[in-house]
Amino acid sequence: MNIKRNEKLFVMAQFTTEQLDELNDKLKTPEEVLTWGLENIHPKLALASSFGAEDVCVIHMLSKINPEARVFSLDTGRINQETYNVMDEIRKKYNTKIEITFPDATEVIEMVQTHGMNLFYESAENRKLCCGVRKVHPLNKMLGTLDGWITGLRSDQTQNRQASTKIEIDEQHDSMVKLNPILDWSWDQTMKYIKDNDIPYNKLIDQGFPSIGCEPCTRAIKPGEDLRAGRWWWENQSDKECGLHMDHNK
Repeated sequence: MNIKRNEKLFVMAQFTTEQLDELNDKLKTPEEVLTWGLENIHPKLALASSFGAEDVCVIHMLSKINPEARVFSLDTGRINQETYNVMDEIRKKYNTKIEITFPDATEVIEMVQTHGMNLFYESAENRKLCCGVRKVHPLNKMLGTLDGWITGLRSDQTQNRQASTKIEIDEQHDSMVKLNPILDWSWDQTMKYIKDNDIPYNKLIDQGFPSIGCEPCTRAIKPGEDLRAGRWWWENQSDKECGLHMDHNK
């Protein structure tokens, strides 16, 4: 076990499950959660952002608490131009350095040569393989350099996310600290915050895309559909996670 690994385990050992339970009772607002994280873990703390509605709200909050707060994003190679557009808008408005991670080129080449460019439409297994190569592996590599990470998760997005707490131990990633500051927000609350604070947002939202992933795996939703119905729409509802926030091998 190397020195960096030992240092990371030491940092994590400072926050027991009991302490985090107490913090979840004490820290009520997203700003309080983020302030705690930045005071205790920065600069080894970063927001993982896909530049959806939730993430830009968190970026706005971070910019007010600590302009040096870190933000990173996974460029899978298949995202929409509108996502690149809002990424640049956010960077300019908040003078934020966005750390971009990319999938391993060798892994991508091997995957598409074996299974084709559109492998994700053929089976849930292939889709999870693609998510693994393009999203999960780059995320894991980035998280390996951190002691904590921030997300824009909301508990009503999927059943899997309803068990989360605002401050939790992420057992899937070396028991690091995971902050979900707007976990209890609704979609309407999220969009109101964007409009009230004049925050740049992904214009695909105006075209019926409340949940935005890679271009070939996201469609606009129909009236009355669940907000995430446009993600991997050809699969069962229970399968609709890419693996970033759950065990990818399940």
